[in-house]
Amino acid sequence: MVDYAVARRNMVESQIRPNKVTDPLLLAAFLEIPREQFLPKAKRGVAYVDEDIELGDGRYLMEPMLLARLLQTAEVKPTDIALDIGCGTGYSTAILARLCNTVVAVESNRKLAAEAGAVLSRLGIDNAAVIEGPLERGYPKQAPYDVILFGGAVAEVPTPILDQLGEGGRLLAVIDDGSRVRKGTIMTRLGGVISGRPVFDAATPLLPGFDRKLGFVF
Repeated sequence: MVDYAVARRNMVESQIRPNKVTDPLLLAAFLEIPREQFLPKAKRGVAYVDEDIELGDGRYLMEPMLLARLLQTAEVKPTDIALDIGCGTGYSTAILARLCNTVVAVESNRKLAAEAGAVLSRLGIDNAAVIEGPLERGYPKQAPYDVILFGGAVAEVPTPILDQLGEGGRLLAVIDDGSRVRKGTIMTRLGGVISGRPVFDAATPLLPGFDRKLGFVF
């Protein structure tokens, strides 16, 4: 039988901390949230491997180290309102919920959205809400957001989602611009102007529907 508490601690100590993740609150969140609960029972034994885990329908649970590095780049604050786009079964939502005030998670897959809501409820995480809807629209009803996170790689960030980023807000995404290496990227809005910069090399599967064919503008 897998000792998930030990596996979770090993994940933090051998995957996350050695990869320049030092924020104590972020590390504590990864230690507290049971990643295995966000996977089908048949896959819980590999919950803490250092790779993306397939959820079906072209969706993946993002590699823990990559998620941690993106969130550390955002410098999430306890007062922040966050938007989690493509939350899958809700693991990234749960981590965000430990760091900020409120999380709105958007998931287009009905089954995954239902699972995310059920797991978050079971874990008593009451400052996050899962909305079933098109990922490319985000959730403007609750905008503006201080933090926006994409749960997979995107070719470009759609303008309707950039419009939901508040002043001083930070958007985190793995950008696939067609070059050899995808980049973990942060975009910020300061003085009403959005700028972006790559932070580190990253590899994670594309979110379905976020390839270059849609003609998003950045």
